[in-house]
Amino acid sequence: MFFGLRKEPKMVESMGIGEDKSNKGLEGTGVVLPTNPHSNLKTASSDHDFTQILTNIKASKTPAVINYGASWCRVCSQILPAFCRLSNKFPKLSFIYADIDECPETTQHIRYTPTFQFFRDGEKVDEMYGTGEERLHDRLWLHS
Repeated sequence: MFFGLRKEPKMVESMGIGEDKSNKGLEGTGVVLPTNPHSNLKTASSDHDFTQILTNIKASKTPAVINYGASWCRVCSQILPAFCRLSNKFPKLSFIYADIDECPETTQHIRYTPTFQFFRDGEKVDEMYGTGEERLHDRLWLHS
């Protein structure tokens, strides 16, 4: 199993209204990712975004998986395309990507990247550290 240790958090300026988010979230990873026609793949590019997404997960009771990663984490960049591909194979699951440097307050409990948390009926039911497309697929199948 491969994963990265979390770096010390950086001070991040608060986002201004109308700020360009093109270099944040999934777009900011620099990784070429497959498209998702199902609208079940979201990205949290700030603590505020992440809090709203988490609130929606808990209220909707929709099964969900959160991928906590970082742009500096080579292992995260390797699993990210598979994460996006799998979002197309499991359209009834919500897939969320949260960069720990862009959401420092709401992700401070994450110690390793990548970390995957699985939610069902609004509650966290499982957690997986590291990579492995087959491992991730099996967990998604289990929780879908």
